[in-house]
Formats: sequence, structure tokens, C-alpha cells
Amino acid sequence: MTSSDDRGWLRALPADGGRDALFSRAGHRVYGPRRLSELVQGRPPGVTGSQWGSASRTAFDLVVCAPDTHRPLVAVTIGPVPLPGSAEQRAERLTDAVGAAVGLPMLRVGSPTLRAAEHGRRLIEYVLDARAYAAGGTGDEPAPVGFRDILGRLPDGRTGPVNDLGALARAAAVEAYVAGQLADPIVRGLHVRWIEGPAQGWSWVQPRLDSCLVERVSITAQRFSCGVDEARLAEDLATVAVGERLRAGRSDGADLLARADLTVEIAELSRRRDELVGAFAFDHLCVD
Repeated sequence: MTSSDDRGWLRALPADGGRDALFSRAGHRVYGPRRLSELVQGRPPGVTGSQWGSASRTAFDLVVCAPDTHRPLVAVTIGPVPLPGSAEQRAERLTDAVGAAVGLPMLRVGSPTLRAAEHGRRLIEYVLDARAYAAGGTGDEPAPVGFRDILGRLPDGRTGPVNDLGALARAAAVEAYVAGQLADPIVRGLHVRWIEGPAQGWSWVQPRLDSCLVERVSITAQRFSCGVDEARLAEDLATVAVGERLRAGRSDGADLLARADLTVEIAELSRRRDELVGAFAFDHLCVD
């Protein structure tokens, strides 16, 4: 619990004993859209009236409350990333300032395809399970195998990582290949984490040998741990988005990216490795 939380800035939700919760997971109640003003008790010090007036109207898609205090464990948004310089981006920055002032944990998933209504519950259940697993180590020792790397039986009968959110999308890609909708059955991807920015994951398939269906997802976690590496989670969610487009029959058209152009973008990313957390592990993808 943060010092701001100790001062009582975050509200306990709700007054009705949780009857309007969308669902629960391991004692955590999860609520639908809530404005920032519904989560914070008044304007905190250091936040101007103008900042508060703008930020307080910001709506989060989902709010997860802690089992013991019923205060927000994390406020979640899922959807497109605001354009640089847009009013939406300015509102996001004001929300960040207020969130930092009151210690509100926030999780943003930026994607042109994923939405809270369709994908929010699975994401939250996954993150809560991953956090519980990560907290289950002995003393200061972490769990011997990461949550994402636990092996088991996959939907297609193979043995593999059962906590790969993209497993169904990978199976869908194989089915699309068999049906002649893809030139290659393999879902490829990469993930990075920017020193001064979010974690990012890319995922793609090839409807034709010279073109790619590409999805990109960003994750920004503030004062919150997802229980797994956020960059790998972003790549898995990008794979989920690829699967959504395959199921919707959107594997061709003007929004495809030439394979050569994707290779150029990956090479440009590799040249910015000094801006990344950790090593860039995808040089093998820089060659078309």
C-alpha cells in the first residue's frame, strides 16, 4: 500500500458490497468503467484545479479492487494509443500526473484491435493468476519456472507453454494455412521495452510471401506488476490481436505491410538498441 493510499486518497469500492462487479477472481472484484473522480477522494496536493478538472473525467475501462481494502489494485484501459499532440494524449498525461500524486496503479494496453469488452476479462484473470504465482515463491526466492513458461497440454494436443495467451491464435494460423488463407502457418513476433517508454510487442503472419498482417501492442504499467515480463506479455497480446483478425477474415487488404518494409522497420528498431532495456534479441529478423 502506498503512502498516498495510507492518506486515504483512493476510495474503497463500492458502497453496495460489490453487487455491480462484473466478475471476481481470487477475491478481487472487477468493475466496469469508472471515472478517475470515482476512484480518488478529492483533488490531491500539487494538482491544480485545471489539471484535476480535466483528469477527473478520464474513464478507465476496468478497475480491479484488492480483496482486503476494496480499494483499486489497478485501473485498466485497453484500446488505441492516442496520437501525438492530440487532446487524448494530453488528457492521458494529466491522468498520469494525478495517478502519481495519489498512488493509483494503472495499466494501459495500447492496441488498434483489442478492446476491454472482448479481451479485458481474460487479460485481468491472466495477470492476477500470474501475480499470485509469482508471489508463491519460497521466501525471497522466485518461483522456479516463470508463469509464462509453465509447460502442459495445448488445445491442439501438443506440449507447450499453457500460459501463452496467443496459443489459440497460433492454432488459428495453422488452420488458415491449411485453408489456403496464409502462405506460412507460423506466427512470428518480437518484443522490446523502452527505457523511456512502454513495453512493446509485435506479431505477424504472412497471407502472401511478400506481405504481412502485423499487430503491435504497447503496455504501460505504473505502480503495478503484471506478474510476467511486460514485453513478452505485449507480444502475446499482439498475437491475440492477429488471431482476432484471422477469425474476422481480415487477413488481406490495404492494411497489410510489405514483408520488405517490415524487415526495414525491425532493422530500424535494432539500431535503437541503446534506448532499450536489455539486449535486442531479434537481429535474425533483420534479414528478409
